[in-house]
This record gives sequence, structure tokens and C-alpha cells, in this order.
Amino acid sequence: MQLTARDLNRTLLARQHLLERTTLPVPDLVRHLVGLQAQENLPPYLSLAARLDDLDPYAVSRRLEDRSLVRLLTLRGTIHLLVPEDALALRPWTQPVQDRERTVSQNSRPGLHLPADEVTAAVDAALADGPLPVKALGEAMTTAFPGVPPNALGHLARVDVPLAQLPPRGCWKQSGGVVYQRVDRWLDRPMGTLDVEDLVRRYLRAFGPATAADMTAWSGRTRLGPVLNAMDDLVRHTGPDGRPVFDVPEGEIVPGDTPAPVRLLGSYDNVWLAHAKRDRVTAPEKRSGWMGPNGGNAATVFVDGMLEGLWRVEDGRVRTQLFRALSGRERSDLDDEVARVEALLAL
Repeated sequence: MQLTARDLNRTLLARQHLLERTTLPVPDLVRHLVGLQAQENLPPYLSLAARLDDLDPYAVSRRLEDRSLVRLLTLRGTIHLLVPEDALALRPWTQPVQDRERTVSQNSRPGLHLPADEVTAAVDAALADGPLPVKALGEAMTTAFPGVPPNALGHLARVDVPLAQLPPRGCWKQSGGVVYQRVDRWLDRPMGTLDVEDLVRRYLRAFGPATAADMTAWSGRTRLGPVLNAMDDLVRHTGPDGRPVFDVPEGEIVPGDTPAPVRLLGSYDNVWLAHAKRDRVTAPEKRSGWMGPNGGNAATVFVDGMLEGLWRVEDGRVRTQLFRALSGRERSDLDDEVARVEALLAL
């Protein structure tokens, strides 16, 4: 099937539950999305609120506390909110991504000469009696590596070892520094193994149709082309550029003329972090309006399926900065979404 750019946009939004909100339980939605970007505390709550009919953010916090959700460094070398089985299986698979970060990060440079297995042993010893704040973990590791700065050791720990960020970090309207424990100890379950072909199908159900390069942008893992090409069950469509895009056989293509509602998302969201080109949901010049010197400089407004503005909270109110004039219907939809987000933030 020949697909237009708008077909891909609407299909992505539908699979992300951004065309119509869903009543899925939070863990089921997190599982479907293969985690939520959670580098900052607020964006995963905004991602859930944009996709769910109703969201109790305190219930999400309770799931972090009862360990039915967990925060972990995985895809793209960033923190994600994950269900336990995905956390345990994805982290070993994404370890090469963390290994690359180890070699390029200035934070780990003073300890770059330390073998990863020795770092792991030192972390295990330091956490044997229970979780530790990141500063205390780095200081405890100096016993094994005298002369290496504790902050460098703490950074090596997060990239070499699967460390969960424990609550209250990530809980709704709670403050708290980073406290670590091995994710397998925290969840009291062994690290898992990943069926890469199964992950490909899950990625396509949530983000497809897509290419191997798209999946690499989403995950950070390379050399996925041979995997997708060898999967005989996948369907191949033709993208707007004439190149093939892969999909699961049951994947529904949503026509590009399907209406797309206004949505307010966080500074980062799965919907535009999952493809090699951001043009599935934003024009390059509008993405540059969002991009600051150290990443996104504000939360995002999506209109007609595309990035069309930014928003911030000032004195408890949502203030928008739009990139274009809106129609009357779009303005009404935006007002409704602003009211929903303000109600959420007031909880």
C-alpha cells in the first residue's frame, strides 16, 4: 500500500491512543507503549493524561511504590517508566547503548579505565545492605577505587549496572533525589531475556509502520535491518519517499483525512521520539522552535496531529505560545485540553 505522510501521522496517533483516549489500565497502556519517556518527573503523567479518559496521578505514584511500575535507564540511554517485565528484559538488550554513553560522557571520564565487571562488583557490594542515594553510592565505591571522584563512580554505576530509581523519585508532586537499587533486587525478580522479533512487533503495534532506522532512533540499538528483513510475517508498505516501511499484518492504516484532536504533551513524549525523522509529527522549523541549547525548552502543543506550539505553567495556569493561528474549532479544542491539564496540575 502506498502511504502518504498524513496516513503515517494519523496511524501513529491512533496506535498511540492520541486520536481517541482509552480506558486501558495504566500498566496495560505503559506496556503497550513499551514504556514512557520519564527523564523528567512530569512528562510521563502528561503522556498518560493525553491518552487516558481519566487519570489519577496518585494511583500512578502508588504503582511506583508497590513496584508494579519502575523507573530505569533503558531506551536511548534515558530514564523510562516501565512495567517490571519490560524493565528486566529491555535493560540487558539496551546495554550497548549504555556502553556507548560510558565512552563519550564527560561525567564518567575520570573512571573510564575501570573495567565494567569491577564497577558492577563494587556497586553490588555497596548496595548489599539496601538502596543508596547516588552521592552515597559513589562515595561507597571509592573503597574499591580510591582516587576516582565519587561523582564519576556514580555515573559509571548507572550505565554499567541496571539501577532502578526508587520512589519518591518520579511520584506525583513529591520531591526526592535519585536513590538507587539494582532493579532485579528492587523487583525481587531475575533479569530477563528479550525476543527481539517480538519487540519489533510490539514497536510496530505502537509506532508503526516504520523502518529499521526508526526502531534504532527509538531504542538506540543498531543493526536492526537484518532482523526486520528476515521476518516473513511483516507487511511492507511504501512510504511517502518511495521506500518500504514495515508493519504487523493486523496493523490498521488510518486515512490521512481523519480528524486529529488537540493534545498537550510534555517536553518529551514517545510520539516524536520514536522515528529517525521527526517529520512524522513536526516540521523542522517548528521543531527548532521547541529546541533549546540543552534539549526541549517547553512542553508541546499538538494541533491537527502536528507540533504547533509550546506551553508552560505560570501561576497555576497553562500559557500557550502557538506557531500558527488556529481555526475556531481548533481554538475550542485547545481550550478544552488546557482545562483538562490545569485540572490535572491542581490535583
